[in-house]
Amino acid sequence: PRSTLFPYTTLFRSLPVIEEDREGCIFQFGPMRLWIDRVPNLSHPDIWLEIETNDTEAAASYLKINGVPRRDEIEPLREDFDGFWISDPAGVVHLVIGHEEA
Repeated sequence: PRSTLFPYTTLFRSLPVIEEDREGCIFQFGPMRLWIDRVPNLSHPDIWLEIETNDTEAAASYLKINGVPRRDEIEPLREDFDGFWISDPAGVVHLVIGHEEA
């Protein structure tokens, strides 16, 4: 199937659509998934990446030791959510999640 929801999805025509609804769509991009959210009145595009891990505690420790701070203020997550926010030096937001959340 191909997405017809957004004009800009024509950029991703060659990618298979995994899911599509009013809020956005998900494309298969090699071994990864590319999520595109519909955000009315957005003045500039934001890129947020998702990193999946087997062990979020080990990932948090590794990232902290290597100078990557958590960014929990970005958006509240459920208290039982297995994941956390970080950002890279360029300011790109990453959601680090456990496999159960993916």
